[in-house]
Amino acid sequence: MARYTLDELARMIDHTNLRADATEADMARLCDEARRYHFKMVAINSVQAKRCAALLAGTDIHVGAAIAFPLGQTSIAAKVFETEDAIAQGATEIDYVVNLTEVKAGNWGYVADEMRAVTDACRRASAGREEPIPCKVIFENCLITNEEKLGLCRVAAEVKPDFVKTSTGFSTGGATVKDVRLMQENVPDAVQVKAAGGIRDAETFLAMVAAGATRIGTSAGVSIIQELAQRIEASGTDTIEV
Repeated sequence: MARYTLDELARMIDHTNLRADATEADMARLCDEARRYHFKMVAINSVQAKRCAALLAGTDIHVGAAIAFPLGQTSIAAKVFETEDAIAQGATEIDYVVNLTEVKAGNWGYVADEMRAVTDACRRASAGREEPIPCKVIFENCLITNEEKLGLCRVAAEVKPDFVKTSTGFSTGGATVKDVRLMQENVPDAVQVKAAGGIRDAETFLAMVAAGATRIGTSAGVSIIQELAQRIEASGTDTIEV
């Protein structure tokens, strides 16, 4: 168990709007909310990276671009190009979707090559920057078996991206406590776990943190933090135990 301030909890949140019909006003609202609540990152489609980078200029809030989202069905070269282009446009974090066709085929060499290529692109772009550009690998756990999840964890243990991530939130299911625990227990300490998909209230948020997630992707960050603030105020302390 550990105790967290409200700001520490807010800094675990990747504030998300990945809708295809998101407007410029939606992006402005997302970034304004991220500033107001001091979220760690805004999670957006890569085409929005330049706009959000401009809106968040001068803040410590990161711009997270989703790569090959939400299906992951592009070539390694395409994923690397999109990663590099997103970073050039202002992205400071990358979340990419694995190629599930190759996972299902048990083609772990391809999966490792892909993971290494995108992770290396982030590391190359990190050179000379004050903060490195994290690479997060999206498994899409609702579509794969436990053995396939473990296979992806084994590849991640070898390649060492910054995070492994449960879900896109755009498929048949999202994050589960069971999956977060499985991932956290099967990657080294250097690889963190991000939970995303279906996390819409404070109770679920805290359960994911308790299971080992250090980042939470959610479009409900504002209501979650407001609920956590009420809990902290009612407790008479300035922290909450997780």
